[in-house]
Amino acid sequence: MASRRALQIGGATIAVGSVYYLYSAGGNPKVAEKKLEHDVSAAGARLRGQDPSAKEAQLKAEVLAKEAGATLDRTVDNVRADIRQADKVIMAKVHEAEHKVGELEEAGKKALQDTSKELQQTANNFDKKVTQKTVEAKNGISSWLGFGK
Repeated sequence: MASRRALQIGGATIAVGSVYYLYSAGGNPKVAEKKLEHDVSAAGARLRGQDPSAKEAQLKAEVLAKEAGATLDRTVDNVRADIRQADKVIMAKVHEAEHKVGELEEAGKKALQDTSKELQQTANNFDKKVTQKTVEAKNGISSWLGFGK
C-alpha cells in the first residue's frame, strides 16, 4: 500500500512539474525540456558545491574576512600606540611628582631647621633674661637685708 501511495504522489509530482515547465515554455515541449534540463543541471551543481554564485559568495566572504582582519589589526595597532603614549605621559607625570615631592621634602627640612634655630635662640634669650632678672632680684633682696653693695 505504501508503494502504491508513493507511486501516486510521484506521478502527481511529475504531472505538476510537466505542466509547470510546459506552461512556462509557452506550450513548446522542446523549450520546456531544455528548461527542465537546465534546472536539473543547476540543482546538481548546487548539491556538488559547484554553483557559480556559491563560489562568488565564497570569494566575497574571503575578501570581506581579509578586510575585517586588516581593520582589526589596524585597530589593535592604534590601541597599542595609544597605550604606549599614555604610558609615556604617566611616567612623565610620575617623574614630575617625584621631583616635586623631593623639593617639598627639602623645603620642609629647611623650614624645620629654621624653626629649630629660632626656637633655640628664643629659649636662650629667655634663659638669659631669667638669669639676669634672677641676679637683679637676688641683688635687690641682698641690698634690703644689708648684704649687698
